[in-house]
Amino acid sequence: MTGDRPAPVGMPHTRSSLAVDLRDLGVRPGGTLLVHATLRSVGRVLGDSRAVVEALLDVLGPDGTLVVPTHTPHNTDPASWINPPVFERHWPAIREQMPPFDPVISPSRWMGALAEQVRTWPGAMRSNHPQVSFAALGPAAEAIVGGHARTAMLGETSPLARLYERDADVLLLGAGHGSNTSLHLAEYRQPAPPTERVGSAVRAAGGGQEFVWWTDVVLDESDFERLGAEFDGTGAVRTGRVGNAACRLMRQRAAVDFAVDWITRNR
Repeated sequence: MTGDRPAPVGMPHTRSSLAVDLRDLGVRPGGTLLVHATLRSVGRVLGDSRAVVEALLDVLGPDGTLVVPTHTPHNTDPASWINPPVFERHWPAIREQMPPFDPVISPSRWMGALAEQVRTWPGAMRSNHPQVSFAALGPAAEAIVGGHARTAMLGETSPLARLYERDADVLLLGAGHGSNTSLHLAEYRQPAPPTERVGSAVRAAGGGQEFVWWTDVVLDESDFERLGAEFDGTGAVRTGRVGNAACRLMRQRAAVDFAVDWITRNR
């Protein structure tokens, strides 16, 4: 029935309109930008995630570098799985048969459509960490994602530390501080952070698969929203909208330095 047709809506967001929003928010041409995005919050976009990536690249320009998290949290020890857990008797078989991480073909999980769009973009580079890889586009991509050591996975040998050195910005595009991965770098900068044994499937030296273990810092984002709310209150965060999405833009160094002190005082 024609009377059941939805009411028409306005013009969708476009590559050019999103670029205007990003410039107004303060994204720096020629800068390095780590983006955490929930594209659903942006609203209807002509071109979907492709148009959002193109808008980001338009604003960053040829000298800028775009970085996204492309983590693979499913490539972990089944003993730690809780959603849902698996019987202990299955753990050895899962470890033996889990596909090894491959930076070219392993999809990210729970990182969103933007991260996957960047990961598969022509010319994108991805770090070789089996759990917490990052992908980057731009002239600084190799310097940021190269040499991502397995241990201290979000610490001083990670892309997060390379971003800190480059005075990068962080854009939370419709996402909250709970997704602000850079705050984990502050956990590594505590005097004696708690550690745990973690494992992942990787490619063996002679081909095939092996499950490897290492000791790393216990990552805990449970208080990042509270931490972030206090950081917002310092005035160091720019807020605005990109499309329909509420956004925060900040210098990564400022956020990490604040978090180092906050975690020291509050944990």
